Amino acid sequence: MSLVDRYGRRVEYVRLSVTDRCDFRCVYCMAEDMTFVPRRDVLTLEELLAVGRAFVAQGVRKIRLTGGEPLVRRNILWLVEQLAAVPGLEQLVMTTNGSHLADMARPLKQAGLARLNISLDTLDPARFRELTRTGNLADVLAGIDAAQAAGFAGTKLNAVILRGRNDDEIEALVDFARVRGLDITFIEEMPLGQIDEHDRAIAFMPSEEVRARVHARWPLAAVPDDQSAAGGPSRYWRMAGSPTRVGFISPHSHNFCHLCNRVRVTAEGRLLLCLGNEHSLDLRQVLRERPGDDQALAQAIVSAMDLKPERHHFNLQEAPQIVRFMNMTGG
Repeated sequence: MSLVDRYGRRVEYVRLSVTDRCDFRCVYCMAEDMTFVPRRDVLTLEELLAVGRAFVAQGVRKIRLTGGEPLVRRNILWLVEQLAAVPGLEQLVMTTNGSHLADMARPLKQAGLARLNISLDTLDPARFRELTRTGNLADVLAGIDAAQAAGFAGTKLNAVILRGRNDDEIEALVDFARVRGLDITFIEEMPLGQIDEHDRAIAFMPSEEVRARVHARWPLAAVPDDQSAAGGPSRYWRMAGSPTRVGFISPHSHNFCHLCNRVRVTAEGRLLLCLGNEHSLDLRQVLRERPGDDQALAQAIVSAMDLKPERHHFNLQEAPQIVRFMNMTGG
């Protein structure tokens, strides 16, 4: 079985949001005063498992658990263990802010999670608090150490660079990753949701500028596309004398829509066919109107492929067309 959209792109990767809640309030991700989805509207763990199984049955080989912050979801280890055991699933991975990893890294590894992406935008404690509004850098650093001690391989750091806020730390973040043998990806800020904390157009830092800064200190060599994509949107570069790869996700300056092999499921069960568009299908309705009907769920997923648009259109000079915040979108 396989999922193919109207443009011939094969969907093999699902980002599955387990909650819209988070213990951080990152300035580029959400407003400071957030209203979250009522708990009754969030998919149960059993419903999330049913969705994961349905996608794998249709040829999906990679599932990423996201949020919000997935580790604030109660009994998340049960879901990890159940999904990891689904026949045909090759990669079960997670994106996290790292704040709970000191306690959770080893249990996650034992439950079958294969790999972690950890958000880290700054190495300065005061700046970390400013950017996350509520976070403690020491907790995240302890979480990174715990992930490595637990034996997670291929751990990647994610950094959103904002001009005038943390762009002076680009080299320091790469050096941090190099010392620990971690990959790092720099991400252009995405205009999802209305924010007033900063002007996105002014704060925008294109990938080319970030890459030039890194290249000036550590000459970079591009990783071939067939090795670079790895089921995700990052384009990777290597540095001599280090296993660390430096990646760039560039939804503005170099969109990757023609290679898109992924869809998202929000915590409330909306199947989003594109990060930057509202094309979606309500899977929660199918799950709750026809509980246990695997065929109905599979048919809904297959039919949704016709809704996947060719590309997104982000414009930093205009008010965001997508009103949902990143925590609602699913990491």
